[in-house]
Amino acid sequence: MQPIRVLVVDDSVVIRRVVSEELSAATNIVVVGTAANGKIAVAKLAQLLPDLVILDVEMPEMDGLETLKAIRKTHPRLPVVMFSALTEQGATATLDALSLGATDYFTKPSGPNGLDESRRVIREELAPAILTLCQPKPAATTLPAITPRSTSASRIEAVVIGVSTGGPNALAEVFRNFPAQFRVPIFVAQHMPPTFTRMLAERLSATSAIPVTEAQHGTVVQPGHAYIAPGDHHMVLGRSGTSILTILNQDPHENSCRPAADPLFRSASKIYGAGLLAVVLTGMGSDGFRGCETVKAAGGQIFVQDEATSVVWGMPGFIAKAGLAEKVLPLPMIGSEIVRRVGIDRK
Repeated sequence: MQPIRVLVVDDSVVIRRVVSEELSAATNIVVVGTAANGKIAVAKLAQLLPDLVILDVEMPEMDGLETLKAIRKTHPRLPVVMFSALTEQGATATLDALSLGATDYFTKPSGPNGLDESRRVIREELAPAILTLCQPKPAATTLPAITPRSTSASRIEAVVIGVSTGGPNALAEVFRNFPAQFRVPIFVAQHMPPTFTRMLAERLSATSAIPVTEAQHGTVVQPGHAYIAPGDHHMVLGRSGTSILTILNQDPHENSCRPAADPLFRSASKIYGAGLLAVVLTGMGSDGFRGCETVKAAGGQIFVQDEATSVVWGMPGFIAKAGLAEKVLPLPMIGSEIVRRVGIDRK
């Protein structure tokens, strides 16, 4: 396999050097060039022919969002990874970038140990992501035959969703299908840091017919509402009398994630049993796999996104290849299929 050619775009000479050093030390990655702003980067694309671009958000002359728009006009499929500050402004710009077609994002740590922590993020998180994002998609494979459930399957009482890379756009696609009369609660574990999850909930709520909020500890679950697990917290479900509550904790990371889908799926399966529908969308890694085993054992239903429409077919792929999924669906079909299975409140 030829080394992956990376172009690093950042107005900070220190960050350009740090990213270049760490990526150059990684196996099968070569930094073919750097640029101090988007204008220079766009001019270098035809010359350098990168396989992936790492893009800062705040830069002079042409910022990250304008650069991304320009890249997408000429290179619609070129992977672009945003590398932005973990601030409210950075979160807003990053979510804007994802909606404009950025492939993924990573946050630059700050504080007294920011540079050392940035090196760790680049080495342990960004470099592996580059290797995954630049893998050629394999030819379509035949999945194990899945026997459809009979029409006597349990009535769906809740939906849980696990998602990572490519998640904000995938969730927006799914949520726009939900009608105002959607009758059951939805719980989402999206791999994102604090601030990002709150803004994601606000954006989904603004474009969806159902209310979407970042979950709080001890919230009484309401039908027809969606709850997003907050960054750096696992969200699980519990009971208090006849009420179901969202419970937040900072238990150890699972699958290197917090929030993670597995603890959410496990707890929801205990509450809803065969009445649970689990959905796993695009994302790296295997988060959600163990949780889906629990859902399956309790008689619940499982849908996953197909490979062709996933940014990364890691999370859904693990479940599909294990034969746990009842349906493997392209993203545009998932929202409507959830609505069909759940039904709506006709009152």
